[in-house]
Amino acid sequence: MIDSASWAQRLGGDTFLAQTCFRAHQVIRSNGNTFPAPLTWDDLNEIVAAHRLEPPRMRLSRAGEAVPATAYSILRTNRRGVSWYQPQPAEFHARLAEGASLVIDAIDQIHPPVREAAAGLERFFRTPVQVNAYASWTAEEGFGTHWDDHDVVVLQLEGSKRWKIYCPTRQAPSWRDVEAPVAPTGEPIADIVLTAGDLLYLPRGWWHAVSADQGSASLHLTFGLATQTGAEFLGWLCDDLRASTNVRADVPRFGTPAERADYLDAVRKEVLAALDDPAALDRWERSLDTTHPGRPRLSLPHLAGIPSEPGITVQLTAPRARIDQDDDTVTFSGTGNEWTFALPVAPLLRLLADGKPTSLAALAADSGLTIEQVAEVVTILITGQAVAVVGGSQ
Repeated sequence: MIDSASWAQRLGGDTFLAQTCFRAHQVIRSNGNTFPAPLTWDDLNEIVAAHRLEPPRMRLSRAGEAVPATAYSILRTNRRGVSWYQPQPAEFHARLAEGASLVIDAIDQIHPPVREAAAGLERFFRTPVQVNAYASWTAEEGFGTHWDDHDVVVLQLEGSKRWKIYCPTRQAPSWRDVEAPVAPTGEPIADIVLTAGDLLYLPRGWWHAVSADQGSASLHLTFGLATQTGAEFLGWLCDDLRASTNVRADVPRFGTPAERADYLDAVRKEVLAALDDPAALDRWERSLDTTHPGRPRLSLPHLAGIPSEPGITVQLTAPRARIDQDDDTVTFSGTGNEWTFALPVAPLLRLLADGKPTSLAALAADSGLTIEQVAEVVTILITGQAVAVVGGSQ
């Protein structure tokens, strides 16, 4: 399991966040110290065989263009009229050998080891993470020279991949922008080859071209980090200002010039007062952490609550949930919910916040609570979709 501590150790912890994050690309060589592989070729074969991954969720890309699904799949229709594209191994292999790259978007949603790695990285960067898988066999660039509108952490799993990296041509470009960045000219600022276990951090807007030109099949994961810009902050601030009567009031579109000026002055004062609050960014970040739905999952067969069985294993599904404590109580906030418990529950909540699957027996032993008390608290959190049963059910 690749947890937050593992990511922090490999990336450089607080030093990385203070000096590199958002600022520059960085290559972290494995030097023989690799992560446990969250995805293998065998895993990939099984995922393609077992899931109906319709384009564009799973696709082949060549020279920046999607290969038509009919070039490597056959349209199947069952007796109820449901149709889907079923990959045909021979044609699938042929397109890849010709130079196409295989892409599976959001593979963290269907492969638990990748999901755990994504949750660990989310704890480190404190922003939502989506993971895509890429596999290539030739020196042909599957996507051409391009830029992403979000930061990425690349983990090379198998083989090797060449990355040609160019500086941004527009400062802080975004997916909703007033103009598009122009293509880079000249030579790349970096020409690197990632081998198994290597990491690459690349901020948004940095152009890059990628190819498997080292003579071996390449498999890597790209962890995309949700971008949190000033636009997102101001959007939250506008919603927060709905508590103000002045902001909720109708705009005087048909008012006199004096009425319109008074309105603008009133709204300006509200906005400036909000921006003058030194805790505004802290409140925004807390809202991001505690309202995000996380990675919810069912807890079957348990519908109304979990029994006090020592072997039942549970796990937090809200990687950025927050814990606040005062002299008498402890509050747990996540998935848009907030729960306040008696202070003795604090050790249990901190154990859950680590994000590791843990049995009720272990939670009871380490928190000082009884198994019955642990089951009661966990049931409350399951109802709020912040925790799920992940094993041990009979």
